[in-house]
Amino acid sequence: MPSWRGHIDATGSQTGPDLRKLEVMSTNTLPAALAEIVDDFQALTEPDRLQLLLDFSRGLPALPERLLDHPELLEQVVECQSPLFLTIEQEKTPDGVAYRLYFKAPPEAPTTRGFAGVLHEGLDGLTAAEILAVPDDMPELLGLTRAITPLRMRGMTAMLGRIKRKVAAADRLLS
Repeated sequence: MPSWRGHIDATGSQTGPDLRKLEVMSTNTLPAALAEIVDDFQALTEPDRLQLLLDFSRGLPALPERLLDHPELLEQVVECQSPLFLTIEQEKTPDGVAYRLYFKAPPEAPTTRGFAGVLHEGLDGLTAAEILAVPDDMPELLGLTRAITPLRMRGMTAMLGRIKRKVAAADRLLS
């Protein structure tokens, strides 16, 4: 039984963690692909979550050649402990505009690459509204806060924030 559940004491009062926080951190408001990733992490033990993060690290796509030759098109996320660069591009679809996400992180930074892989798989190809609706605290939903240093968690939160800022700016230009 998960340890977050809390207990009811003899007087009928809840003990244990505040369940209101868990409501805020549900996956109901996430885009489907990201919600599925979060559910996968939450279903695992902490050591298995780290292994899954490494799997996402290995699955992060390489930059397309057009970006390899133009590093000035990438923006560094300085809050990350390891060098991480990202950019977004708009793509016309029959339903409007989708956003493509691109990341550059060194192979020797598996945590950073793993976080980028999660965001890529969960957000790539979505609309501005879908990306901007992702809660800023989404990285906490992965259940890695005890296994990963606070600085690394801050890096993932910064990656998400940078993506959202770039998408919002690009979307304003369309209006």
